[in-house]
Amino acid sequence: MVSEILFGMDESTLAYDLQRAHSADVWFLRARFWFWGITGGVTSFVLGQALAIFGINTLSITWNALVDFWHHLW
Repeated sequence: MVSEILFGMDESTLAYDLQRAHSADVWFLRARFWFWGITGGVTSFVLGQALAIFGINTLSITWNALVDFWHHLW
């Protein structure tokens, strides 16, 4: 009763609205996925190349940290 007064919808209306997705909604979800996927991929590639140019080897740093951690356990 309170949610109907505050939000103007009940549970069955909300469930109905969530079940019917418009094609425009799906298109916008896909567009957002592709935009952020491409942006994140290009950004991570550029960042990785910049680290390599400055001589920072992230794989060897990570491997050495894991080996050191393993040796400190025993």
